[in-house]
Amino acid sequence: MAHHGRRGRRGPETARRALRREAPSTVAVVADPAGFAAMRRYTTFAFDDHRCYLRQTEGLLRSLTAQGVHTRVGLFEPDDYAHFCAQERIDPDTPDSRARYVAEIAATGATVRYRGQPLDRLLPLLLDGWERQEAGERATDALTGLGTCPGCGKDLGQEALGAAAVILDRLTAGAGPGTHHLVCSVTGATGPLAAVLRIERTPRGGTEPATAEESAFRTVLASGLATGRPGGVVMRTIRDGNEEVRGWSLKGGRLRPLTEAEVFSAYCTDSRTGDPVPPEPGLTYRAGFPLPEHTAEERRDGRRKEDR
Repeated sequence: MAHHGRRGRRGPETARRALRREAPSTVAVVADPAGFAAMRRYTTFAFDDHRCYLRQTEGLLRSLTAQGVHTRVGLFEPDDYAHFCAQERIDPDTPDSRARYVAEIAATGATVRYRGQPLDRLLPLLLDGWERQEAGERATDALTGLGTCPGCGKDLGQEALGAAAVILDRLTAGAGPGTHHLVCSVTGATGPLAAVLRIERTPRGGTEPATAEESAFRTVLASGLATGRPGGVVMRTIRDGNEEVRGWSLKGGRLRPLTEAEVFSAYCTDSRTGDPVPPEPGLTYRAGFPLPEHTAEERRDGRRKEDR
């Protein structure tokens, strides 16, 4: 058999299939019946049954995966879509406008990799990602609205973000090496804000590179520090097969460490009914440790003293 020094040419169909595998796809899903009902007001939206729509969407995802296409899934949020079309001055009742919105989601929105999982398992992840992104955006709006310090001219939002970064580092450093799961919640002006973060800290003190989740966590924490709204931080640490939890109360722009008894009470009380619940087996409840209290107001006062 003769050996050719170069590869044989591919036919047009084969070449197109190869290119298709190298072109990633994003599929946006209208996740809930209320959102689906809102989309039905568009005459070009070709579905009238949400369950059938989800089955067809799942079939599309499986088809793309079978072709070897890297596929991600995002949320198609009708209210956000209407706002997008108004901003872009495009007609929302066209397939092209919906395609442009999905492209925007692919560039900036929360998406997850499709690996053949059923949509009923995938949709909760998408909704959770959307809520976290929305919380981060609302926290950013709160920080942006603070403006500048009348005395020193510094941006108050940036000052609070700097303080939040220092506090986050002290949190993981104080807990030591291990896997840290942190939750920050703040009572925002337009509803509750929450951010969840997982950080791995090595025995030498190193951490993983910063992620979008870390940025959202710092932003939500900064909004609480800057506005003085109540909230809290909970940190659960896993190390050498053992788990421990600590907590801090956020009030007046300061994080106060909770005592061991307060942490135990918070974890062993049903937040809806107030009834006691059994403690988690194998979980150690620990007191929080002191954290920096450099709120934006304190830094302004410090600069004023330095200026005198």
